[in-house]
Amino acid sequence: MFFYELHEGDNEVFSDVLVASDSEWEPEEFFELVQKIRRRIQDTFHQDTLVEAIAIELERDHGFIFVSDDSLMAAVNVSIVEEDNFLTELEVEHADRDDDADEEDDDEDDDDIDESGNIKDGFRTLYADLDVDPDALPN
Repeated sequence: MFFYELHEGDNEVFSDVLVASDSEWEPEEFFELVQKIRRRIQDTFHQDTLVEAIAIELERDHGFIFVSDDSLMAAVNVSIVEEDNFLTELEVEHADRDDDADEEDDDEDDDDIDESGNIKDGFRTLYADLDVDPDALPN
């Protein structure tokens, strides 16, 4: 399995996604493929970020696996402090792989999902590096 990163943004705000492939792509070849997709979709994508849109295209048309939060099965918080170690709750509920249908999906409101299959009104993490003036008065 070979992993490739797509990075969008600058030093202040950025977004990264990982894609994986069973085939090894030369870096220049992968770059050209990403550029081709970017040129085709840059004005028409419906995802939150351009890199997510490109990753979806790579998955759909070129056999890559988009390693997204939707594919996470578990997340664990790890710390040297025993009480800070725990299984974190995931935003996405996965159906039991042995079941053909998940009963909870029947109750899901289709109005919460957009035309691309993404959850509306979700949230994204934003990292902000703030210069705080310790002498300033709080708001």
